[in-house]
Amino acid sequence: MDIRIEAELKGVLNLLKQGNPLEAQKIISSLFEYDLESRELIYTNKCCIFWIDSIERLKRIEDSCERSENILLEWKNFQDYISRETTQYTPALFAVQQGFFSNALEEYKKLLEERDPLQRAEVFKNAGICYKKLGDFENARAFLTEANNIYPNLSSVLAELADCYSLCGEDKFGKVLYREAFFTDPDSIDLDFLDSELIKCLIEKTKSRGYSGKALHYWIPVYGVLSGVFNIKRELTSQEVARLKKDIYAMENEIKDPSCNSEILVPRMLNCYFWLMDHYDLAKENPAKINEVLLSIKLLDSAVYEMYIK
Repeated sequence: MDIRIEAELKGVLNLLKQGNPLEAQKIISSLFEYDLESRELIYTNKCCIFWIDSIERLKRIEDSCERSENILLEWKNFQDYISRETTQYTPALFAVQQGFFSNALEEYKKLLEERDPLQRAEVFKNAGICYKKLGDFENARAFLTEANNIYPNLSSVLAELADCYSLCGEDKFGKVLYREAFFTDPDSIDLDFLDSELIKCLIEKTKSRGYSGKALHYWIPVYGVLSGVFNIKRELTSQEVARLKKDIYAMENEIKDPSCNSEILVPRMLNCYFWLMDHYDLAKENPAKINEVLLSIKLLDSAVYEMYIK
């Protein structure tokens, strides 16, 4: 790369970090006069153009709640768009991430006084995601913890909180919260914003088994147990045990119906069986109860049974 272009490109990246893609793109346009073939310029220019359009799209949304929902969706759209490029220019990608989430964070801060508890928890969660993407894990954890205090036990919040702990090297806490989140409501978890190697490896491992879409979310906790990632257990309350057994009973009847959605139902049942066996183990129940659950797993999915008993 030409020395002059390299120097100017540093200024472009600083503008992107500051959240100013419009000014960054103006400089890039002038640099094309000197080098139309520069991969770094082309890649960075595409980042700028997408982000400029994104800002305009969000400005046209007048309702603050609707705009709030669309901010992070724009990042996912950008990831999908830029992933089509055959070569990646990492400095530009990092600069865009810094600028995008800095701007997004400012938008979410304006909504922190939202009165509805569920909406307020969502705003705090999204602000936490922004802090996490900016590398400020202390504030990320604080905002995500507050989101959980406002509206406890939302899987989408617990998964992000787990991600923060894992990114900070506290995998023990991360594993507990990941397991909890994926047991309660896996479908509500946005996998695209989970960044720790712990969970990314598990997601990829589950994908390699051929699962995708909604089914992927439900099989992740199953392979989390089978691979030893979700190996931190907790004792259930008597109310939780009663609800777990009730859910298992209902699903065992549902699976008998040929028209049932077995793609989702099977991993849900397996996950519940795992939790029930953990309860029996921690409560030091008669081993015969565990063997009874193991038989149910064997009848439901012999491949999973073989992996579990290894």
